Amino acid sequence: MAEFGVDSLLPPQMARRVEGVGVAKAELDTLSMFVLALLAGAFIALGAIFATVAVSGSGDMAFGVKKVLGGFVFSLGLVLVVIGGAELFTGNNLIVMAWAGGKVSTAQLLRNWLIVFAGNFVGSIGTAVIMFFTGYYRFGGGAVGLTALSIANSKVHLGFVQAVALGVMCNVLVCLAVWLTFSARTTVDKIAAIVFPITAFVAAGFEHCVANMYFIPFGLLIKEFDPTFADSSGLSLEGLTWQSFFAANLLPVTVGNIIGGAVLVAAVYWFIYLRPRMIRED
Repeated sequence: MAEFGVDSLLPPQMARRVEGVGVAKAELDTLSMFVLALLAGAFIALGAIFATVAVSGSGDMAFGVKKVLGGFVFSLGLVLVVIGGAELFTGNNLIVMAWAGGKVSTAQLLRNWLIVFAGNFVGSIGTAVIMFFTGYYRFGGGAVGLTALSIANSKVHLGFVQAVALGVMCNVLVCLAVWLTFSARTTVDKIAAIVFPITAFVAAGFEHCVANMYFIPFGLLIKEFDPTFADSSGLSLEGLTWQSFFAANLLPVTVGNIIGGAVLVAAVYWFIYLRPRMIRED
């Protein structure tokens, strides 16, 4: 009979669950993996949409309060991914725990990351396209669009090293959020585990590659297909280009996310709880 309990799992048990889930993720068929990744891209975009609206037109709100509010509502994205079921590149950095133990091959690990990254990209940009056609950026007298352009523009003007470092810190918190959900027994437990780490990363201004697959393309769509609105924003948008999206943000942020999630969370917890230990004989 399977063991049943209501108490949250302890870290050693969590590590074994993460390892098992990593094997299952790596063994998914290609089509299922890609479609689940599409969903994750869309889910994270929904969190980004919620956050953009929440902080729009809040000029009188204190900086810190506004950032915390944006982070709190952005948590919707990971809640949908974890509870609804989807494949998110940043969270899948935890598959390294199964890879380090030899239960997932390097080829399987890289296959998962590449397919999921591609699916996240398509799902995020697809959502951005749909949202552009909704015209929601004109809501609030254009306040939503101004916020969206400001977010996108600021992200492509980060220094390369800065973007890597912000990506590292972001995925430390994202993977810790996912890690904590493995202790959960209920849906409410999982939501509670997700909210604080995700709120923290957004409030601190850290960089998430999948969220940026929505934030920056959405700003680019406004700039390119509604130039009158973009010009009326008063922002200097010359640097907001597809090239800057890929080279100045997506590349360094993705590198940082891998370091933060795969090395600073997954590899560390594997070393603590799952690495083979020599048996000492007295």
